[in-house]
Amino acid sequence: MTEIDATTVMRLREMTGAPMMECKAALKEAAGDTDKAKDILRKKGKQVADKAAGREVKEGLVYSYTHHNGKVGVLVEVVCETDFVARNEDFKAFCRGVALTVTAYSPAWLNRESVSAEAIEKERTIVLEMATESMKGKPQSVIDKAVEGRMDKFFAEKCLMEKQYVPDDTKTVEQFRTELVGKIGENIQVRRFVRLELGG
Repeated sequence: MTEIDATTVMRLREMTGAPMMECKAALKEAAGDTDKAKDILRKKGKQVADKAAGREVKEGLVYSYTHHNGKVGVLVEVVCETDFVARNEDFKAFCRGVALTVTAYSPAWLNRESVSAEAIEKERTIVLEMATESMKGKPQSVIDKAVEGRMDKFFAEKCLMEKQYVPDDTKTVEQFRTELVGKIGENIQVRRFVRLELGG
C-alpha cells in the first residue's frame, strides 16, 4: 500500500479545495497519483451535487458587479441552503465569477431549460435548412446528427451555465458549480441574472 505524506495531501487540498480527509482518501485510492486523485474528487463532487440537487435553497446572495468603465452592470442571484454558506468566501467568489461571466459573454438565457420553445424551434428550423442545403446527398441520420451538434453549439453560445467560467476558463459555469457543491456539500444554484449596458 502506498504511503501518503501530509505535504502531498496539503498540495491536493490547495489545488482542489476538498477537505483534508477526502484528499487523503482520494490519494490512497489513486495510489499517490495526484492527477488521478483530482479526477476521483471531481467524480465525488458530481455525486454530492446530484444528491444535493433536490434540497431546498432559501438562502444566498444577490451579487452586484459594475465593470471598471462604469458602462456594464450585472446582478446575479445565487442561492444555497444556509446563510452560513452564503457568507462563505468560496461561495462569494463563485457569485463574483458568475457576474464576470455574464459581463463578458452577455448570455441570453440561464440554461437550456429556460430557453423558450419558440426560440428553440426557430433556431432548429434555420439549422435544419442550412444542414439540408450544405449536406445534400448525405443520409438523413448524418444530417440529424449535424443539426444536434449545431443546436448544442447554439445552447453553448446562448446559455450562462454552458459558458466558460471567466475566472477559470477550463470549466463551464455548471462544471464549476458542481465542483463547489461537492466541496461545500450544499445545494447551490444560479437562479437568475440581469445585465445592463449603457445605451443597450
